[in-house]
Amino acid sequence: MDEDQLRQVMSLYGNDIWNYIYYLTKNAGQADDLTQEVFVKCFYRIGTYKGTSNLKAWLFTIARNTVFSYRKSRFFRTGLWGGGVQSLSPVYAERQGADHGQHGTLVEQLGTSRSAEMEYLGNQQTRDIWDIIMKLPEKLREVLVLDLKAELSVNEIAGLTGLPPGTVKSRLHRARHKVQDKLRGMK
Repeated sequence: MDEDQLRQVMSLYGNDIWNYIYYLTKNAGQADDLTQEVFVKCFYRIGTYKGTSNLKAWLFTIARNTVFSYRKSRFFRTGLWGGGVQSLSPVYAERQGADHGQHGTLVEQLGTSRSAEMEYLGNQQTRDIWDIIMKLPEKLREVLVLDLKAELSVNEIAGLTGLPPGTVKSRLHRARHKVQDKLRGMK
């Protein structure tokens, strides 16, 4: 892999990897650092990629292992890099904007416009849903994020997490119901 190929891989999967790491760590700074580490590992370990899964799933495996290794490190245990839960940072908002900028929203694609009130309510509802997702237990949050944001299949999530597909389906079901219950409680 040369630098141009690495740039292509980063442009294709960088936001997905950053979002996944952010959802695991709940810290934008850590997500930045660990995402960079994932792509450095990708660059140096591309020779170990066997092609048994797609490249995206392989990168998510590296990301997951990098986060778990980081958590086990002395720095994390002693609290030097730890910290509390961060709210969605401007970096996160910027990355989300970049996601929409690439393909445009459905409204933009259709050439229609929403009123400012409708735009605000839609954005607020999206923020409310992601706030609920961020408060889920990690084992439920992880599979839901891999399903919703990374758009991985149940089998790809199972391969990434080392869980049986049935467990992945069960966790996805429980996570969705918890989010729906919280949303109903907000109305």
